[in-house]
Amino acid sequence: MRYQRLSSGDQYRLIAVDGETAYDLTAVKPRLNGFGRLAAAADAVGVGVDEVAEGLTAEAPTVAPDALADGTLPVVPEEVWAAGVTYEISEAAREAESGMPEMYLDVYEAERPEIFFKATPSRTVGPGEAVGVRGDSAWNVPEPELGIVLYDGSTVGYTIGNDVSSRDIEGENPLYLPQAKIYDRCCSLGPCVASASEVGDPHELSMSMSITRDGEVRYDDRTSIGEMTRTCDELVEYWRAHDVVPELGVLLTGTSLVPDDDFTLRPDDEVTIAIERIGELTNPVVEV
Repeated sequence: MRYQRLSSGDQYRLIAVDGETAYDLTAVKPRLNGFGRLAAAADAVGVGVDEVAEGLTAEAPTVAPDALADGTLPVVPEEVWAAGVTYEISEAAREAESGMPEMYLDVYEAERPEIFFKATPSRTVGPGEAVGVRGDSAWNVPEPELGIVLYDGSTVGYTIGNDVSSRDIEGENPLYLPQAKIYDRCCSLGPCVASASEVGDPHELSMSMSITRDGEVRYDDRTSIGEMTRTCDELVEYWRAHDVVPELGVLLTGTSLVPDDDFTLRPDDEVTIAIERIGELTNPVVEV
């Protein structure tokens, strides 16, 4: 199943989408108003999230398809982390932007992956909401990524993430990475959380990204997540090793879709990322 969180006044409702039918799970269990609570319920009884949801769909009212266009963040993780240099083209792009290119090649070939903190909930937006580009950066790019949704360190689903980045700030000095990655509206997630059962093997998924400006497509490309040099399980293992992980977290897995070096995002651009079996995440761009 795929899960969305819809706003209803000052409250939220958890919607489970099974095929073409959407069920309001919160109408059956009012406290079940977010994906995190569904994951907690599933963990408490030792089953998958779909199994808990399936036990409620017989009583749950259905939701009209047009209601699913709601731009609410589908999952509110306590922390968003990200992995870098997980694809060959990503490694090449990072080398091109940096004055110390050998550092990225070393990470690409090393046993230990790059894992870094990306965003808090206050810096993360949902589908249809604007992602931000820094006003003090001249080279800003979107980075489309598969997001692993984790409960207590275990994979419970997948989403789409946009790891917006200031490449000139990062390239100037690697110590500036937090400023290049972590700022207002630096990350988007959505449009849903697809359960691990819904997705199956994430390395079989295709991913695409398009960027439009003034109605014209300025970038359009696709890749396979199977091109990653790391596995999702490997990245999760390093993310949680020797650390206290949040109860509900998202780990972005890196990208291989990188616009040409002469491209930078501008306000009013629109970025659309699609991943097979999950959906499409679209965000306009603003300067922050």
